[in-house]
Amino acid sequence: MNKKMRVWLIALIFLNGFISLSLELVILRQLSFWVGSSPVITSIIMGAFLGFMSLGYWLGNSERVRIKYIPKILCLSFLFIAALALFAASFPFVTTYFALMYTAGITSGVVQTFIYSFVFLSVGPFLFGFNTTILSRLLQVRNKNNTGNIMAVDTIGSVMASMLTTLFLMPFLGVNYTVGLVILLGCVCALLSYRRAWVWIVTAILLAFGGYINSDYVQYSKYGILVNNSNSTISVAEYGDVRVLDMNRLAMSMYDTRDGRGAPYINFVNDNFIYTLPTDRPRKILVLGAGGFTAGLRDTFHEYTFVDIEPTLKDVSEKYFLKQNLGPNKKFIVQDASQFLKNTTEQFDIILLDVYSNSFQIPEGLITREFMSRIKSRVAPNGVVLMNMIESPSFGDAYTRVFDNTFHSVFTHNTSRQIVDNINPWSPDDIANVIYIYFNTENDGRIYTINKTPVIYDR
Repeated sequence: MNKKMRVWLIALIFLNGFISLSLELVILRQLSFWVGSSPVITSIIMGAFLGFMSLGYWLGNSERVRIKYIPKILCLSFLFIAALALFAASFPFVTTYFALMYTAGITSGVVQTFIYSFVFLSVGPFLFGFNTTILSRLLQVRNKNNTGNIMAVDTIGSVMASMLTTLFLMPFLGVNYTVGLVILLGCVCALLSYRRAWVWIVTAILLAFGGYINSDYVQYSKYGILVNNSNSTISVAEYGDVRVLDMNRLAMSMYDTRDGRGAPYINFVNDNFIYTLPTDRPRKILVLGAGGFTAGLRDTFHEYTFVDIEPTLKDVSEKYFLKQNLGPNKKFIVQDASQFLKNTTEQFDIILLDVYSNSFQIPEGLITREFMSRIKSRVAPNGVVLMNMIESPSFGDAYTRVFDNTFHSVFTHNTSRQIVDNINPWSPDDIANVIYIYFNTENDGRIYTINKTPVIYDR
């Protein structure tokens, strides 16, 4: 085997590993828009990916796959992978898939993910494993001791994909252009494997169609998407005088241009806790989950710290949602909420948690007793903690009951629970905005009994 052919084979093995993991990460990101990113969802996708890839490893050793046909087989395989990336990872097609699922009455995220995995994550991952095996066979024709090198190169490709895709490509290029890059690399591998006129034609069609579908023009004109990175898919829609900020398919914030009012739960917080604050001194207000920065929007006196992991939120809100700059009393910190609480030494007069945006895409680390203990340690004396939850007002599901238990295991006294929306407690689907409130005031834990009831003095 000459040096040129060896370099060619190693390059294909590297790119095969790179494309496989990059595509997996992109798919995880695109599906999180619809079904979240919980360990259950991730395990289904990874399990399907690795399972079919293992089958490809095994069948790649079949004697029916003749050495002389391997370049053409590789070409067809990479072309199929490029097409898979186009149809399985491009936002318009993923959106169509989930629309069909809901039309068919399939609303469970777990079931939707299972079906998606077996439709789209069967042949593609199989081909990744199959490609690795037949490339290995070519590399070992003259040298039987290349197994370690092959595994190393394939793994290096996956490691590079893991780092570049999550740390650079999706954050800076955007998810849509990362999908386009995966399509491009699949086409490059096809051309490296088998250069024929028809291959050039097919790759040109795939690249043209993939480039158009994943262009910013289609993302914005068809879906109103302003940002599509590793964290969020963000759009702003206008309904008459009301603007709605959507993040990951969810209405995160609303703004009425006529009176500056926001969503009902934000109006409740503003009217009852923020706009009623005394003005003898500036109070410190911490908002975890910035949304559209509507909390305390009209307040120019008190000091606000907004914390969110999405770095584009401030720019998007100022340019497209609020269409006004935030005041100098409001600062924005890009950081995970739990890490911020861990690192800060400040205490805040009001802490508003607005990270629980729905009942199925739940940031699991932020509903734990440990996280709530961090919150409690950061609220100032006579301060207030407000948690906006989407849950059952009538405790109709296990999630609501367990969260309520968790909350009260930390905030044992001086708490209340405010239901903002209209409710139907007799419906199995009674979901509403529920605000948990904790007042950090002294409480000696006394109770009234038939034997001792000094209520006259307490009142």
